[in-house]
Amino acid sequence: MSASKYSWLRENLSEMLHEQFVFRELLMQLTYRDLILRYKQSVMGFGWAICAPLLNMLIFSVIFMRVAPLHTSVPYPIYAYAGLLPWTMFANSIRFSAISLTLNVDLVSKVYFPREILPFSAILVSLVDFAVASSILVALMFYYGIRVTPAIVFLPVILLVQLAFTAGLSLLVAMGNLFYRDFKYITELGLTVWMLATSVVYPVELIQGRLGIILRLNPMTPIIDAYRAVLLRGELPTAAPFTGAALFSVVLFVFGWLVFHVEEFQFAENI
Repeated sequence: MSASKYSWLRENLSEMLHEQFVFRELLMQLTYRDLILRYKQSVMGFGWAICAPLLNMLIFSVIFMRVAPLHTSVPYPIYAYAGLLPWTMFANSIRFSAISLTLNVDLVSKVYFPREILPFSAILVSLVDFAVASSILVALMFYYGIRVTPAIVFLPVILLVQLAFTAGLSLLVAMGNLFYRDFKYITELGLTVWMLATSVVYPVELIQGRLGIILRLNPMTPIIDAYRAVLLRGELPTAAPFTGAALFSVVLFVFGWLVFHVEEFQFAENI
């Protein structure tokens, strides 16, 4: 990397981080606002954060325990829920990030602030839902007699890797939907296909051949497998796949944030 490019990269990263610090209270306020709006006048309130992964777990449990029995290292219901929980956070973050700019037209077009705060806010809201829905996973672990082991100290690392991957992709998706409004429909379709290509409800090791190789390149698979490793099996994630996913996540996050930062001055013209 040439000296000029390195200087440009350092200056932009420094500016981006400084802006996040200066506008940190705005990020918290927008997150609180989105949480209130999402569950306003809702009878179940945060109970809806539990419904999606729990209902999906029940559906897939019927399929893979009664219709097409599937062998897993732990009881299938908790195997499925441990995959559906982080996947739901990831998918919801992408969905709400995709429309975060277009739903805040007045803010984007009339007020100056780092626009990445809007996708970041969507991710934080999904993170709160993730924390609430984790209570069901704790209950399932207690029910099936799965003990917590020292490997759980690695859990924050897995969460940070997932957040980095999610944030990088969310920034690109939010920007894409601003410039091309049908991008959100493509995103929704892509998430549906992506879930089937990830070890959310079944081990991708069951798929062999070229398709199996392609599925193993999916960065979300080692991330979800890492959750299962530390929570359900009491062991650290497989080093090579998880390290690869972590490095890719960091690169995607930095790349997505830089592209978003450079292009955000055109947002008001395209809103």
